[in-house]
Amino acid sequence: MASNGNLQVLNALDGAKTQWYHFTAIIIAGMGFFTDAYDLFCISLVTKMLGRIYYHQPGSLKPGSLPPNVSAAVNGVALVGTLSGQLFFGWLGDKLGRKKVYGITLMLMCICSIASGLSFGSSPKSVMTTLCFFRFWLGFGIGGDYPLSATIMSEYSNKKTRGAFIAAVFAMQGFGILSGGIFAIIVSSVFDSRYNAPSYEVDPIGSTVPEADYVWRIILMVGAVPAVLTYYWRMKMPETARYTALVAKNANQAALDMSKVMQMEIKHDEEEQKKLGLVVQKPSNSFGLFSKDFVKRHGLHLLGTTSTWFLLDIAYYSQNLFQKDIFSAIGWIPAAKKMNAIHEVYRIARAQTLIALCSTVPGYWFTVFLIDRIGRFKIQIIGFSMMTIFMFALAIPYDHWTHPQNNIGFVVIYSLTFFFANFGPNATTFVVPAEIFPARLRSTCHGISAASGKLGAIVGAFGFLYLAQNKDPAKADAGYPAGIGVKNSLIVLGVINLLGTLCTFLVPESNGKSLEEMSGENEEETVSSV
Repeated sequence: MASNGNLQVLNALDGAKTQWYHFTAIIIAGMGFFTDAYDLFCISLVTKMLGRIYYHQPGSLKPGSLPPNVSAAVNGVALVGTLSGQLFFGWLGDKLGRKKVYGITLMLMCICSIASGLSFGSSPKSVMTTLCFFRFWLGFGIGGDYPLSATIMSEYSNKKTRGAFIAAVFAMQGFGILSGGIFAIIVSSVFDSRYNAPSYEVDPIGSTVPEADYVWRIILMVGAVPAVLTYYWRMKMPETARYTALVAKNANQAALDMSKVMQMEIKHDEEEQKKLGLVVQKPSNSFGLFSKDFVKRHGLHLLGTTSTWFLLDIAYYSQNLFQKDIFSAIGWIPAAKKMNAIHEVYRIARAQTLIALCSTVPGYWFTVFLIDRIGRFKIQIIGFSMMTIFMFALAIPYDHWTHPQNNIGFVVIYSLTFFFANFGPNATTFVVPAEIFPARLRSTCHGISAASGKLGAIVGAFGFLYLAQNKDPAKADAGYPAGIGVKNSLIVLGVINLLGTLCTFLVPESNGKSLEEMSGENEEETVSSV
């Protein structure tokens, strides 16, 4: 007996030294995540400016802001689109192949990024409606990139450095965040120096110059440029050998494709196998997603990947709610009325870029460098545990942190929670689902896991937006009901991180093992004598 894990093309991939094609694949696959992070980062800048441009209230002491329902739609519709895209393209990637679907997702992102900046109309309703429409389809394309990029990178990688390669694709988000912040700083600086508008408290109308409408459109559209530049190379990538050999059952084609990519000869001579009395039989256990066999073999694994990603994203996305309060408290961002519309973009972009540079990006790359040394399980346990500790450290003495002299300490601990999210479950929840499921279900299961995460993101971004409101209805933000307050919200987030730590024990360690060994395909697919 021999297994499909012993097909020469799969052995060649598992044992391959790190080559140029690995780095090419990381760049090609990572550009989707670059666009994803760029867009999600920049929309927080855009919403502030949209409020000033389209929702100005004459006579108001504060600049205009998006009403709660409009803000929820602008920020949330992309998350809903992403969730839908993860499920649809994850399934399609297993049915049609990774390559056939891969170009569609990137082109959808490029077109909708540009279209978002071209949102037409002059009335607030028409602009917001078209913006939300294009952002949904932008999210739909971004969603497809999650399972496809992770699956393609895992199936291209060798088993020794597979975790680092998949994590490096995900870490392109960090460069997207930085690029978005830097570009927003440049654009806002140029426009601010050119038009030099007064602050809102000096001139409420003049503080938002007509040219400000170009700023947010330019910022949104530029996110598509890197993705467009990699479209040709994405279409040139061959189908992954594991899909061709294990799902499409064409090992000869898989060997030919990988021979070109790896620039080495890989033979798979079916005639020679027949002479030796060996043929590849149809697997006897090609169970489907909704079968008892799948539940028995991978049910707990799927529960582990979906639950940990769901819990992680609740905590991760809800933390963004407190950024504006923190920045204002430590003086990084003045009161809105003391700035004009364009300068506000500059100040927020500068503050968020510093947070990203000091905590978010280093966390991603710590994972890249250490994931194949200490393993996925340990990194995820460490990440969730430290997030739990730091969240309780913020929540329990919350009144202490509200005093001005303690603000810097609050920022340090707050930044550490971001660091350990990225050197922890934010990266590992992306990596592991691409490694532990069978090739014929790998993209689907990753899509389901990722969609569970985006459901958590929706809960985190919007559930906690309401939950964190002041207990006193008179002190809650305009348009929002009373909530449980920031302190109690932080305690809830600490408990959520603790649950994530416990759910991690459902996820197996895949470090140093082949994909076929992890998925059980070595047991399913047999080569037997005729």
